[in-house]
Amino acid sequence: MENNVSSRSTLTKALRLNLDEKKYGTIAEIGAGQEVARQFFLAGAAAGTVAKSISAYDMQFSDAIYGTQEGGRYVSKARVKAMLDKEFELVVSRLSTTRPRSSRYFSYAATVSAKSFNRSNECHAWCGIRVQMYPQAEPSDIIVHVRMLEDTAEKQQDTLGVLGINLIYGAYYYYENPRMLIDSLTDSLSSGVIEIDSIEFKGPYFEDIGNRATNLYLIRSWKTRAIMFTPDGQVAVPAEMLYKKNVLTTRGSFKPVTKLNSDMIQQGFEAFKQLDNVDDSNTIVLAEISLNDSYGKDLLVPEADLVTRVELLNELGYSVMVSDYTRYFSLRAYFRQYTARQIGIVLGMVNIKEIFDEKKYVGVEGGILEGFGKLFPDNTRLFVYPELDNSSSNALHDFTDIKVQENMRFLYQHLLENQFIQGIECSDTSLLEIYSREILSQLPNGRGSWESQLADTTAQHIIKDRLFGYRG
Repeated sequence: MENNVSSRSTLTKALRLNLDEKKYGTIAEIGAGQEVARQFFLAGAAAGTVAKSISAYDMQFSDAIYGTQEGGRYVSKARVKAMLDKEFELVVSRLSTTRPRSSRYFSYAATVSAKSFNRSNECHAWCGIRVQMYPQAEPSDIIVHVRMLEDTAEKQQDTLGVLGINLIYGAYYYYENPRMLIDSLTDSLSSGVIEIDSIEFKGPYFEDIGNRATNLYLIRSWKTRAIMFTPDGQVAVPAEMLYKKNVLTTRGSFKPVTKLNSDMIQQGFEAFKQLDNVDDSNTIVLAEISLNDSYGKDLLVPEADLVTRVELLNELGYSVMVSDYTRYFSLRAYFRQYTARQIGIVLGMVNIKEIFDEKKYVGVEGGILEGFGKLFPDNTRLFVYPELDNSSSNALHDFTDIKVQENMRFLYQHLLENQFIQGIECSDTSLLEIYSREILSQLPNGRGSWESQLADTTAQHIIKDRLFGYRG
C-alpha cells in the first residue's frame, strides 16, 4: 500500500497493472472508443491484464448483451451496472478454473455520451469497476458519474482513457483509503477537463464507507462544486435531478433546521408557484448549505456534521444541495447549466442586504454591477422573507424597507419594479424570533423550550442521537 497518492503517469500505472499477473479482467466501453483498453496496449504487456475488450455500439447488439434498463437510457447508472454484472460473471465463470487461484478479477465498464459530430448534447459518462480486493473474494463496486467539459470528442476520448486507468489502478492500490482514491482520479489530467459529481462505493469491502460523506469530499478535492441529495438521502446527479425543472433554493446553515427555515421554504414556494409554468410537478425545491462564509472562506465544517444536517433535512422531505459557492450569482449559474426554466432564491433580509454590499464583491472584476448582471439575466428572482426589528418596537420589516447606498437606489428600484425582487409572507411572526445559534447554545443543557422551535421529528432525532452537543 502506497502512503501518498502517486504521481505516476497513465502508462506507468497501466504497465504496473499489466505486469501483475494476479490482476486480470475485461474492459467494456460504449460511446467513446476503446480508450481505456488502448492505454493498456500502449503500455505494453497488456496480455497480462486484459482478458477481453468489447464495445457494443449498435443498440440491438448492446441490448442483446446487457438487456434493457428501465427508461431505456443507454448512458445511465443502471446501464453501467448491467455491464458490470454481465462482464464480471463471464470473466469469473470462464477463467476461474484455468487461471491461478491467486487471481483477482475485475471488470471495467463505461457508457458514454461524448461530443457529437452534428448536434449539441450533454457530454457525460458513467464509469465503473467491479473488482476482487483479494483472491476469490466477493467483488465490490466503484461507480462514478463524470461530466466532460472539453470541446471535441477526441479530447474527451483521451481524457476518459486516463480516467479509466486511474479508476482501475485506484481500485487495486488505494481501496483502503477512498479519499486517496478520489484524489488520484484526476492524475495526469489538466484542471477543468472533467467534473466528477457522484461516486458510489458498494460491496463487502466498502460496508463501512459512508457514501454521503465520501461524496462531500468530492467538493473539497475540487472534483465538483456541489453534491445533491434526494429526500431519501441518496446522492443525485445534478443533470438528472434538475433536467427540465424549475429550481427553488434557500441557503442556510440548517444547524439545526428550524420551523423558521421550513416556513421560509414553504412561503417561498407558494410565491414561486405564481410564476408561469411553475407547479409541484415540475419544480425541485432545494435546501442549500454552503461550505463557505460570506467572504468565500471555507468554514472547515467536518463532513460528518454536514451529513447530520442533510439527514435532518431529508427527514422533513427536503432535497439538499451542499456546495462551495459563496455568491448567489454563482449559484444561479450552476443551476443554469442544467435547466432553462425558472430559478428562485429564497433569502432573509440579512442576505439581501449583503447582496447590495459592495464589499462583498471584492475580486469580481466588474464589482457589484457585474454581480447583478450575472444574477438576473434570465428567469431568476429573489424572494425575501421579512424580519423583526431588534429594537424594542419589534416592528416587522420587509424587502421594501431595505436602505441601499445612494448609488444603488435606482438599481434597487429597477429590480423591485420589474419584480426581480419580491417579498414573501411569514405565516406566524413568532417564527421570526427563532435563531439557530440560540438553539445550539441551549442543547448542552438538555431538553427545554428549544424543542418547540423545531419539527417534532427533528427534536426527537437530536435528543435520541445527542446531536450538536445535546446532553440529556
